[in-house]
Amino acid sequence: MLDTLLEKQVRQLEIKSNKLVNEIFAGQYQSIFKGQGIEFAEVREYQIGDDFRTIDRNVTARQGKPYIKLFAEERELTVIFLIDVSASQNFGSFSKLKSEIAAEVAALLAFSALKNNDRAGMLSFTDKTEKIITPKKGKNNILRIINEILNSKPDGHKTSISKALKALNGIWRKKAVVFLISDFQDENYKRDLIMTSKRHDLICIKIEDPKEVSIPKIGLIEMENPETKEIIMIDSNAVAESFRQKNKDFNDVTDKIFKEANVGVINLSTDQSYIKPLIKFFKERHLRKSVA
Repeated sequence: MLDTLLEKQVRQLEIKSNKLVNEIFAGQYQSIFKGQGIEFAEVREYQIGDDFRTIDRNVTARQGKPYIKLFAEERELTVIFLIDVSASQNFGSFSKLKSEIAAEVAALLAFSALKNNDRAGMLSFTDKTEKIITPKKGKNNILRIINEILNSKPDGHKTSISKALKALNGIWRKKAVVFLISDFQDENYKRDLIMTSKRHDLICIKIEDPKEVSIPKIGLIEMENPETKEIIMIDSNAVAESFRQKNKDFNDVTDKIFKEANVGVINLSTDQSYIKPLIKFFKERHLRKSVA
C-alpha cells in the first residue's frame, strides 16, 4: 500500500513538473546554464590573426606547420542535487513539509535538465552521506532521485553541510551545477561552501517554515528539537521576541555566509509558492550574465 501511494506521489510530481517545465521554466533554465563551459572540438591550420595560445604543439610537430585547437560551447551539463534529509526537514506547519518542497523543487529542476539533455545525480545527507545517485541522462534516473527524496529513510538525524560538501568535491571533481537544498540549520560550513563555489556553479536553496521564524503568544508551548529529540516547555508570551530575534540573527549570519561564498541563493517558505522565487532568481541571473 505504501509503495502504491509513493508511486502515485512520484507520478503526480512528474506530471506537475513536466507541465511547469513545458509552460514556463525550460527557457529560464536553458538561458543561464547552457554554454557555460567550452570543450575541445577539432584542429585546423593556423591563420593570421589566430590566438597563438591555442596552438596545438603535438599536431604542429607532427604536421610540420602550425595548427590550432578549436573549441565549442559545452552543450551537456552535469546537475547535482545535494539534498538535506536530516530530521529538521520533516517539519511543516502548513500543507507541506520542508522535505516535500525540496522534492518538488528538485523534480522541477531535474526535468528541466532532462529536457535539455543534461545528466542529473544526487547526494543526500544528514551528518553523514546517506545516498548517492550517479549522474545519468534519462527519465528513469530522475524518478530515482525524486523517489529517494520522498522516501528517504536516513540513518542520521543531525545536519553536517560541511561533510556533504567535502563528499561532493571528493566524488565529482569536474565542474557541475550544484543545487544545495537545505534549511541550513547548521554551523561551521562556510569554508567548504567557499571551496565548493570555486569548483562548481553552486546555488543554495534555503527552505524555512514560518513557525521557525516566529511563535504566537499563546502561553505554554511544548517544543521538540527534531534532530536531538530534546523536548522543552516554554512560555511563548515571554520568549516570543527573543525567539524572533534569534531567528533574525540566524538568517543574517546565513545570508552573510552566502555572500562571502559568492553563491546563488533562492529563499523559499513552506507557506508560499516556490515558482515565483525560482523564476525571479533565474531572470535576475540571466540579466547579470547578459550584462557581463
